[in-house]
Formats: sequence, C-alpha cells, structure tokens
Amino acid sequence: MKQRLRHAFPKKGLRKIAIAVFTGFVGVCAHPVSSHAQTIRVEATTKIMDWNAVALAGGHVLVAGPRWTGFSGPAVGFLTKNGKIEPFPDADWNGWKPGRNATHRFVSVNALHVAPDGTLWVVDTGTPSFGGAPIPEGAKLVRIDPATGHVLRIYPLGPEIAQAGSYIDDIRFNGMHAYLTDAGKAALIVLDIKTGQARRVLDNDASTRARTDRPIIMDGHVVESHSHQPLLVNVDPLEVSPDGKWLYFGPLEGPWSQVPTALLDDPNVASTDLSAAVQPWADLPPIGGSAMDTAGNLYFTNLKDNGVYLRDVSGKITRLLSDLRLHWADAPCLAPDGRLWLPAAQLDRLPMFHQGHSDIQQPFLLVSIHPHAGQVKPRR
Repeated sequence: MKQRLRHAFPKKGLRKIAIAVFTGFVGVCAHPVSSHAQTIRVEATTKIMDWNAVALAGGHVLVAGPRWTGFSGPAVGFLTKNGKIEPFPDADWNGWKPGRNATHRFVSVNALHVAPDGTLWVVDTGTPSFGGAPIPEGAKLVRIDPATGHVLRIYPLGPEIAQAGSYIDDIRFNGMHAYLTDAGKAALIVLDIKTGQARRVLDNDASTRARTDRPIIMDGHVVESHSHQPLLVNVDPLEVSPDGKWLYFGPLEGPWSQVPTALLDDPNVASTDLSAAVQPWADLPPIGGSAMDTAGNLYFTNLKDNGVYLRDVSGKITRLLSDLRLHWADAPCLAPDGRLWLPAAQLDRLPMFHQGHSDIQQPFLLVSIHPHAGQVKPRR
C-alpha cells in the first residue's frame, strides 16, 4: 500500500455523500459470478509480518512488508517448508536500524517483482515511517538471484528521484527499461536497466495524482489518514501491455491511464508532449494491487468488497471472488502454474488508519486461487 498525504472530505456529512455516490462503482460495470465458483487455498499464515507483497521465484515463496506497519518480521523473507519466515537474502540485509548504513540493507520494502530473466527485484522505499522522507541511501532497487540469494546489483534512487515526500511503490519491466510509480509525489520513474540512470516523468501530472472525489471505501467507511482525513494515494498500480507498447497506470483510487512506452523511454521527449500523449484506459475502483497475464487480462483486488476481479482485453469486468478473508488483498502474483497468490494485508485496520487503535485480525493470510482451469502465464 502506498500513500499520499493529501486530504479531502473532512466532514462526516461529506463522507456519507462520498460513500453513497461511490457504492456500487464496480457493481454497475462488472459481471458478477458466484463467490463459490472459486476456492481459496491458504498457503501460509503469520503473526510477525504484515505482508503486502509476494513473489514465486528460484524455488522460493518470497514475501515482504513495509517497516511502518510495526511488525517484527523481516523486510523480505522466504517461507520455509515448516511455515516459518526466514530473512532473505540474509539477516544483515534485514538488519537495518536507525543510524545504520542503508546502502546494503532494506529500510522499508513495498514491492517484490520477478523480471523476465527470472531475477527478483526488491523495491525499497527508503522511508521507515509512514509519510516520512527517504533516508540517505535508503531508496533503491535491489536485484537478486532468487535461487542463491546473491545480490546482483543495487540501483540507488538518489534525492533527485526519491524526493522528500516520495514513496517509491512498484515496478514493471519492458526490455531494457523498468517503470516505477511514486505514490507519494505523483510521478512515474523510468529506469535504464543497463546504465542505472533514472528519470522522473509525468511529475504531478493529472494522470498520476489522486482525485479527491474517489475515496477509498472499506467496511462502509472512508479510509482516513492519521490526521482523520480521507487517505489519498497517488499513482500506484501499473502494468505493461503484452506487446510492450503501452504502460497502464493510475492512482490507487483510479482511474487508469495509458501512455506509449516509446515516449517514456525517450529522454528527449518534452514533458508537455508526454503529458499530451496520455490517454484514458480503464475506470477502475480503488484497488489493492494488480497482475496482468500474457493475453492482456488484468487481475485486480477491489478494496470495497474484498473481491478479486478480471478485466479482459475487451474491457469486460468479471468478479471472480469476494471473501472477507481477502481484506485489503494487496499486490497479487500470477504463478507459473496459473494460480493467483494474494497477501491479505489489512492495512486499513492499522492504528494510523483506524482512529488510533488496531483492528487487525490475526493471523495474516497468504492465499491463492486458480482463476482459470488452464495455464495462465504471468506478464513480467
């Protein structure tokens, strides 16, 4: 989950109006199916880690969660056969504390993703507290061989990229470029994988900013920030089209836009020209996370109804499943066997979003479903 510290709808009356308007947002455009059509399989549970990321690579099930949730587990871990979580790639990488050098340690991890070459990429926001600034050398990408745990390369995201107020969020790949979202300061980041150079684009663009008229609704209430104002999250989910020609992206609250990757990859394209090339793509509701397969089908978790949805290439949206156990199911992962893995983070139940007290229901669940009978290959 990713944050933006802008606030709206401070009055209860306005919150009620927002709920009334927003209720049924997906319902009017989705084609629901019975929740019993899917079977949830609980893959793992934990009480020491509020996981919001999962990846299957190198024979491991890897999980991660941000430091600011306050739990004692590692920043990145792998699940052992007996269900324990061991630090990955080792204890030292997971041993950062205030005052310790952050160059070769995880500060606060928000995302895991497997690149087309099978390597694991860890997105370290470098931000140990919710809404805080990245610490020196903290914000980075760490590329790891998932089978051995060997760190292959560290990509620093300096203060010109991970700025004060930034929250580097998630990553996707397209050839020799990677794209990231900054959910804190509303921008996309384009990384040249070979050179390691990164650029901020669509900085504070309308397509990357959260809108105040699209609150996050859970359990019938607007999710609020620590200052008792509705939480707004800037550009957060992103996917690359199967042909690599388009990047799809949007604020957590939606809607999503699309922009040609050829323009993103060209550092000579003017910011005004890039902004003018952005087009609407999909009017999706507030989501926990998404995954796209090689056919271009988008799987996403709907925060409002604890649901998992499919948007096919024609734009048709179908609800695959709705289950109370999938409360704030975050960043899903499509496994090679076609199963969709989902970490249920319950982020809105943390004290900072829940009037100062925790409503977390232990243990945290890591589950999977099989959205189709056949094989579904994940989109890198």
